[in-house]
Amino acid sequence: MAAYLLIVLAVLSRVIPHPWMNFTAVGAGLLYFGARRPLREMVVPVLALIGTDCYLTMAFYHYPFHTSAYLVTWAWYAAIVVLGRILLSRQVTVTRVLAAPVLASTSFFLISNYAVWIGSLMYPHNLAGLTACYAAAMPFYRNDLLSTTLLTGLAFGLPVAARRLAESRTHAKLAA
Repeated sequence: MAAYLLIVLAVLSRVIPHPWMNFTAVGAGLLYFGARRPLREMVVPVLALIGTDCYLTMAFYHYPFHTSAYLVTWAWYAAIVVLGRILLSRQVTVTRVLAAPVLASTSFFLISNYAVWIGSLMYPHNLAGLTACYAAAMPFYRNDLLSTTLLTGLAFGLPVAARRLAESRTHAKLAA
């Protein structure tokens, strides 16, 4: 149930306006879903986020929707669910919980901005243009990395902290 709630939070964090560029629960939601749900259910978060992309593009921003502009992003959604499955389903350690959001955020930054550079007339198709494209996206990367790391840490850390607190209370009662 928590995996589905985190996906709902991911969708809401994209559709409810807020002042922080790209501070969303998308990466953490996908990582957690991959770690906690069977891969056959992967279609649920991917379709939810595809629907969010469609809504934001057409209804919120009033742009024409071109599926080809989103294929890289949609493939990334599925890949991050799989990454969560690979890194966090069997063995959850602090190192893995820190590595997963770094890999998720960095891969999205590199892949999505490369796609923007390739398909854009805004940046020249040379090293300087690619560098400018990545430089313009740095504030978004920073916020995505922060939000994904924070929310992934909370999603995996809070249950551990709650369990340890309950165990310490049980031990305290037994000792008393």
